[in-house]
Amino acid sequence: MSRFYESFKRVADVAAASVVIALALPVVVPIVIGLRLTGEGEVFYRQRRVGHRRRQFGILKFATMLKNSPSMGTGDITLRNDPRVTPMGGFLRKTKLNELPQVLNVVAGDLSLVGPRPLMPVSFEMYDPEVQRVVYDSRPGITGLGSVVYRDEEALVSAAVDAGIDGRAYYRRAIYPYKGQLELYYRAHRGLLFDLRILVATAISVILPGVDVTRQLFPDLPPRPAVLEPATFLSLYGPSASSSKTQP
Repeated sequence: MSRFYESFKRVADVAAASVVIALALPVVVPIVIGLRLTGEGEVFYRQRRVGHRRRQFGILKFATMLKNSPSMGTGDITLRNDPRVTPMGGFLRKTKLNELPQVLNVVAGDLSLVGPRPLMPVSFEMYDPEVQRVVYDSRPGITGLGSVVYRDEEALVSAAVDAGIDGRAYYRRAIYPYKGQLELYYRAHRGLLFDLRILVATAISVILPGVDVTRQLFPDLPPRPAVLEPATFLSLYGPSASSSKTQP
């Protein structure tokens, strides 16, 4: 990838993040006050993620779940209507406003606006070795191709768990193989216009959550695998993939 692309993207990232910070203040103030007065009073949540060239960093989000969530219920797997999500946290997650503090990660150089979504170390290990080797040669992003295609990830995992499938097995055998393909596809096609299409797709998915323009904007994406359907998953992997043990 050209040095111009990387340099221009970094300048654009910082400029855009600075504008977002300035424009978001009227929204951020009531969110901070609301979080302080509800739930457990926590405002921010920092989580370790794998970043550029595998350097780990702390990604920032507004707190949306109980502090002890990793030791409760399904551990680091979040389901739709997860009882560990606070009432205000549910609103922030639905509107994606919980991701807003990540613009500070952009300014710090940990993230770009667009790139492969940074994963927790335990999730990164679910990628095939080929994907692990190249995925974070690019700076990870607040949004990316995987984020757009898997905008319904919580619903997918919830449906699988409801069908009796172990959440970790579903991630490892259904979600991450395809997500890895998408990240390799992004690496092969990345560029300013491609990044712009991802930003457009992200905006549409937030404003019109029922509208899917993925195939219109990216017509030659790798096909969505049938194994994402719980019935197909069970037919391939059988009862051994079924368990209620989704805790870490």
